Amino acid sequence: MLLAGLRARDRIPELMDDTAIDPVEHRRALAGLARLNRFSNSAGVLWPAIAKLSRQLQRTVRVLDVATGSGDVPRKLLSRAERVGVALEVSGCDLSLTAIEEASRESSRVRFFVHDALHDPLPTGFDVVTCSLFLHHLSADEAVSLLTNMESAAGRMILVNDLVRSRFNYCAVWFACRALTRSRVVWFDGPASVRSAFTPDEAIALADHAGLRGATVHGKFPSRFLLTWNRA
Repeated sequence: MLLAGLRARDRIPELMDDTAIDPVEHRRALAGLARLNRFSNSAGVLWPAIAKLSRQLQRTVRVLDVATGSGDVPRKLLSRAERVGVALEVSGCDLSLTAIEEASRESSRVRFFVHDALHDPLPTGFDVVTCSLFLHHLSADEAVSLLTNMESAAGRMILVNDLVRSRFNYCAVWFACRALTRSRVVWFDGPASVRSAFTPDEAIALADHAGLRGATVHGKFPSRFLLTWNRA
């Protein structure tokens, strides 16, 4: 019955969205999510578009990662850039002070700062604004607001990496969460995220409402899509 219900979006409040979450549990969940991001190659989903832009610009590419969590994705992007000789300057922001403290503790090479990307304008001066696994936390109206805010800050490109709502992905994420982390917060939030997620067609509709004309969405293994928008 539940899997059949995945045809329609069922937005479920996630435990990590609770501002009263215990900091210890929050940090454990952030570590679990970072492990899942490594397994699903979240940074690798974003990297090809950033590398291509670097070749086009022939200069340092400035990247802002929105809702960065523990900052594992921007750290991976920076490490990959350094390995292949791409000049990259990466920043990350998140509403959660606990997340930013954890991200800053893990790396001094990425600038992390607290910011409400839904309600406050994002800082400008970035070539690329990215977002991983945050869109599904939002209502449709909030998602449009986020994309609009990202557009104002992105000089060249927006990249949104998120889950695809489907029966297969629900089962895959359920098993992955239990195999890769002991965090009970992630055990609940992972499958809930798939039920709350958008389909690729729904993501394109959100981009259209946000004025991101020409945005594309492509499926990415496992269980993801990548929404890409380039400024004309």
